[in-house]
Amino acid sequence: MNKVVLITGGSSGIGKSIGEFLHHKGFVVYGTSRNPDRILNSVFPLVALDVRDAASIHTAVAKVIATAGRLDVVINNAGVGITGPLEEIPMQEIKNNFETNLFGPIEVMKSVLPQMRAQKSGLIINVTSIAGYMGLPYRSVYSASKGALELITEALRMEVKSFGIHITNVAPGDFATNIAAGRFHAPVLQGSAYEAPYGNTLKAMDDHVDSGSNPNEMAEAVYQIIQTWEPKIHYKVGAFMQKISIVLKRILPDKVYEKMLMNHYKL
Repeated sequence: MNKVVLITGGSSGIGKSIGEFLHHKGFVVYGTSRNPDRILNSVFPLVALDVRDAASIHTAVAKVIATAGRLDVVINNAGVGITGPLEEIPMQEIKNNFETNLFGPIEVMKSVLPQMRAQKSGLIINVTSIAGYMGLPYRSVYSASKGALELITEALRMEVKSFGIHITNVAPGDFATNIAAGRFHAPVLQGSAYEAPYGNTLKAMDDHVDSGSNPNEMAEAVYQIIQTWEPKIHYKVGAFMQKISIVLKRILPDKVYEKMLMNHYKL
């Protein structure tokens, strides 16, 4: 029996690449979108789901289970970027980011766990970020929301392991997707104390995404995780220097690592 896969945020970017890759590998793939009727080129079905709306999540999950009869793999991919000096990011935007990047994925997991427990099997893959392993200047909120999801995964793995359910994180680096266009950018305010450093950092971040890796690398990594009998807790996918930055954070003194980041961002 081909595995049934549900991917949140499956209409574009990394989610779409993963869905197309798994579809061509023979998986039964369902993606989600807040407005699936607007997506005309998807090779797999899309169901309506907004990760900020619990009722929307439960309705979408119930629809997939009713249609497919089971749910083997859930990929928590939906997320949104956010940049800006913490002092100048509106609190409502900070809350919205956590609703999308943390509370939404938690609600998705709570919604699918009863089905997986009944099946005595299941795999949940949370798409986090290499940025979630460190506090990055002008990406404080994004780093915090993705880092929190990493820790939630570590804890939940132990809670559900006896039910035959596996949960893992996969942290991408910079990939060539449309994420930069979908971010909330706090405006670069003329006369602000952060005007020059934030403006320069924002340009560097967008350049990194534009020159990022092919999202098919993420699709291949997710496929390999699904094929793994006992998935690891953490996976990192991205350029060598992005992955090595996590290792350096573990081994370098805090202030040395901070200085390295500040040099990188020219702060």
